[in-house]
Amino acid sequence: MIYFDNAATSWPKPPAVRAALEEYFGEAGGNPGRSGHRMSVAAARIVENAREALAELFNTSDPSRIVFTQNATHALNLAFYGLLRPGDHVVTTSIEHNSVMRPLRHLEELGIKVTIVVCTPEGKLDLEAVRRAIGHDTRLLVTTHASNVAGTLNPVQDLAALAREAKVPYLVDAAQTAGSVPIDVQKMGIDLLAFTGHKGLLGPTGTGGLYIREGLTLAPLLRGGTGSDSAHEIQPAFLPDAHESGTLNLAGIAGLRAAVQFLLEVGVETVRAHEQKLLAQFLAGAREIPPITLYGPNDPPFQCGLVSFNVVGALPSEVGLILDQSFGIMSRTGLHCAPSAHRTLGTFPTGTVRFSFGRFNTAAEVESALEALRQIAAWAAKGAAVCGQQTVKTWTA
Repeated sequence: MIYFDNAATSWPKPPAVRAALEEYFGEAGGNPGRSGHRMSVAAARIVENAREALAELFNTSDPSRIVFTQNATHALNLAFYGLLRPGDHVVTTSIEHNSVMRPLRHLEELGIKVTIVVCTPEGKLDLEAVRRAIGHDTRLLVTTHASNVAGTLNPVQDLAALAREAKVPYLVDAAQTAGSVPIDVQKMGIDLLAFTGHKGLLGPTGTGGLYIREGLTLAPLLRGGTGSDSAHEIQPAFLPDAHESGTLNLAGIAGLRAAVQFLLEVGVETVRAHEQKLLAQFLAGAREIPPITLYGPNDPPFQCGLVSFNVVGALPSEVGLILDQSFGIMSRTGLHCAPSAHRTLGTFPTGTVRFSFGRFNTAAEVESALEALRQIAAWAAKGAAVCGQQTVKTWTA
């Protein structure tokens, strides 16, 4: 089996992640901050060690600025609903995931104004267009770090400088880059960073977080028990407790801590270089298969480790099914929860096939995938499948 769906969730996980889960369930299964016995203390230590590891990974000197959430979507919602009020204005882009678009569409109904800066068909963003979109009432700039469809990397540091000049907080959706592209929140000038644990960070599902720059205050999305300040019925105002109501996903955080420690030892720069090499290999090979249409910048330094494409004469769903059933290659097909991005690329409503490479993929796997696509392209060229038809002739290699 070849797994090229790391942009959805990474697989496999480092062995240390499974070991951390086993250790948690065997030795540290208490509730952190709720009791004083040894298992509760051990659980609390796991949480704080994970927070410190993430702070090191993203280069923030204060680990309390890292708030744990269920995933990047939860983190983005925390930022949106914690910061924005009726009458505020938000600037975003046309290549955002629905984890950004859907909350913003809901907030529009509550009186928030939203401006969407349209990117090029390659997913590239015009900085001057962003500058023009920011007004006196703009309360937030939010962009993805890398498109989950085109793979296009946004110039985060330049965008942060632009936002800082306008005195507007900048929120970065790092769902596709945390753990696979180096992120330094201080150097890059990021105010808010939403990340998930189960993709490039190589951790379990159900984990993620939000980095909140010092001096920036968000209203809590949830209120309830935090294990701290228990004599009062008012939500704690200090971080991270203000945003961590209820019992955390301790098992997931234990696995995430092990995954982040693995990345710190390997080096995110090393992961990035590996994924770029695989991407370059795939792009070079795919360009030699004329029936394949590639989307995005198609230039490894300017995109993360994923690529979207279509095979002329075949629907994305057909290609994905054949890759899985005949070649054992796992990919993702369709709209990837990002219809605006597909409209930008010109691939709406059928979508694309997406390969997303990870830390444990190999050059041999990429070559196997290219050979599979050569066979699929030849089959499609014979008229075995016609884009738009509901009934497809039987696939034969």
